[in-house]
Amino acid sequence: MNTKKEWVRALRVALSDQQVSVNETILEQHSKDESYHAASTPDVVVFPISSKQVSAVMKIATEYEVPVIPFGVGSSLEGHVIPYDHGITIDFSQMNKVLEVRAEDFLVRVQPGVTRSQLNKELKKHGLFFSVDPGADATLGGMAATNASGTTSVKYGVMRDQVRDLEVVLADGTVIHTGNLAAKSSSGYHLNSLFVGSEGTLGCFTELTLRVYGIPEFIMAARASFSTVDDAVGAVVAILQAGIPIARVELVDEPSMKQVNLHSDTSYKEQPTLFLEFHGNEAGLKQDVDFMREIVAEFQCEEIEFETDNAARVQLWEARHNLAYAYVHGYLGKKLMVTDVCVPMSELAGAIRYAREELDALALIGGIVGHVGDGNFHVLLMIDMNDEEEKKKADELNEKIVMYAIERGGTCTGEHGVGVGKQKYQEKEHGKALLVMEKIKQALDPLTLLNPNKILNTKS
Repeated sequence: MNTKKEWVRALRVALSDQQVSVNETILEQHSKDESYHAASTPDVVVFPISSKQVSAVMKIATEYEVPVIPFGVGSSLEGHVIPYDHGITIDFSQMNKVLEVRAEDFLVRVQPGVTRSQLNKELKKHGLFFSVDPGADATLGGMAATNASGTTSVKYGVMRDQVRDLEVVLADGTVIHTGNLAAKSSSGYHLNSLFVGSEGTLGCFTELTLRVYGIPEFIMAARASFSTVDDAVGAVVAILQAGIPIARVELVDEPSMKQVNLHSDTSYKEQPTLFLEFHGNEAGLKQDVDFMREIVAEFQCEEIEFETDNAARVQLWEARHNLAYAYVHGYLGKKLMVTDVCVPMSELAGAIRYAREELDALALIGGIVGHVGDGNFHVLLMIDMNDEEEKKKADELNEKIVMYAIERGGTCTGEHGVGVGKQKYQEKEHGKALLVMEKIKQALDPLTLLNPNKILNTKS
């Protein structure tokens, strides 16, 4: 029987002593993400610097039948990187180079450990930017693994829309490319879409070729307050129907606006509020904004303010991005639990209203926010993890919101991913299509070594 000592020795030979750690502090750092799910330490953490080394790790893992869990910065929210089966955690922080900027093709090639802010700092030199903005400064490998989206998805799309090619190390150590540099292709199965969102269960990403965009000539932000959530959502639908080019549109409900003011030292109206941003040219945006004023007035908008100054825009969006931390710092001793569903736009107002009614009925502390331009919203719950009754109520609320979404043609997760937290809803959402996913998993990872028991239940 193979022992841990043997395969750890094999890892040290394939990499180096400095790249293989069994230090208790390092193991603990890789035992959790930012979710409420219970921690579990890996047996060892490795820090590869190339796809060749990742391939070597996978070959050793296959030989000794050891689980492997890819790790970015641990910012995931559904337990994706928690190694419940222990094994090897591959930390990609040392694979953090921007390899190539193809400005004329609007493409960039990066290693998986590059973070969103790091990439945009490099792209700015070329007058370009990367559009996907999930809030956290996540790694691009992690963002592809969960098909991240965020505030700008209403205009630019989600992570899957930006991926042109992936270099992937499969379970047996084979290295493949899933795409090419062309803007479109009718050749073969669309492997990019298969691997994006696979959460490390089908392979390890070692390079990504991504679509980027020119920095807009003019950017304008706005904050609009409404008397009800229904009016706010109705205004968004009307703005989109009018063809106004919104780049971002975020809903923050009344309790969350109170939390924003407390945390960010602002004095915004404590009512359902839309945070908006527009990209384009100055003349065109002026016409769009005038039209938007007319639209929101029809939905009883009580106050609207615009910002074109960069510092003011940054402050506005920081208030929205820091909302989760506003709750965390506002309720010390409690743990943040975040739900994440997406519904058709026609169902959005009803889904948010239902979520608030259930939240209040269960007497839980929380707020509702969302990327309402694409039907995605979250409930931010503050839970005392030592209070079993409160935990039970939180699970009950989460399940009610998920079932509401699925029964109306939506999904249990719009951007956070499945991990372990949403695994139990996969059959309800996908039906017999889940069997197809299981067959794909079995074909690519017959020993179920890659991030086992995430997305799919692979326990024997």
